[in-house]
Amino acid sequence: MTTIGILDLQGDVSEHLEITKRTLDKMGVEARVSKVKTASEVAECDGIIISGGESTVIGKLMKETGVLDVIIKQNIPVMGTCAGMVLLSKESDYEQPLLGLIDIKVRRNGFGRQRASFEDEIEIFGGNYKGVFIRAPYALEAGEGVDVLAKLDDKIVAVAYKHHIATAFHPELTDDTKIHEYFIKEVLKCVE
Repeated sequence: MTTIGILDLQGDVSEHLEITKRTLDKMGVEARVSKVKTASEVAECDGIIISGGESTVIGKLMKETGVLDVIIKQNIPVMGTCAGMVLLSKESDYEQPLLGLIDIKVRRNGFGRQRASFEDEIEIFGGNYKGVFIRAPYALEAGEGVDVLAKLDDKIVAVAYKHHIATAFHPELTDDTKIHEYFIKEVLKCVE
């Protein structure tokens, strides 16, 4: 059975767990969704979701636990939101462990600190979407082959590369499942 893991090293991941389950039900896909912490748990997953939180802490814990190496070596599809976008990048404006799976250069807290959090309409996948930006990063640039999915004020806020997707905003804090649907389809392509 296809397994999607929600990386549970730091921060609250319950919203990702719930929306992933709802999305699978909506799509009629049978899959297991669970919180994962260890390298061995991650190794059993067909896809990993890295949620928001503190990217430096998550990155250090991923390195210490061996999770970072397992994701890279097994080429596991990853969806990264907010801090997850930073962790998927090849380069950040802050020295920290990164997966380097998407050729983007990211500015952490690009839209400001916690009190500067906001919601704004963006266009993604041909339609409007309510982006929830909390201490959000953005990509300064995207490398060759990276698909820029959405921008806000000329700042890159969503990208896809191969079977990975990264967003600066929090899709788990909305009722709109289109981002999770995209990721689940990518995971299923890799499982087939």
